[in-house]
Amino acid sequence: MFLLVSYDICDPKRLPKVAKLLEGYGNRVQYSVFECILTERQFRELQRRLLRLIRLEEDSVRFYRLCEACQAQIEILGQGKVSENEYYFIT
Repeated sequence: MFLLVSYDICDPKRLPKVAKLLEGYGNRVQYSVFECILTERQFRELQRRLLRLIRLEEDSVRFYRLCEACQAQIEILGQGKVSENEYYFIT
């Protein structure tokens, strides 16, 4: 599945830990936004690991699932490209 993950972490000590974790799952496309192509199992693992790092009463992590049709319609102005891997094909 193709996910857009955004986050807002209040504590400067937690912020780099969340960013580092997400770097292991996807590509940073903005300062606090990642594109990730994950299996359902990887997605659940990422959520579990994030829950150990963030404080639900202070922080926010959002996951936007994009279908193949939606991914094919992503438009970029300026630098960058849409994340891809060998297991995900747009038809």
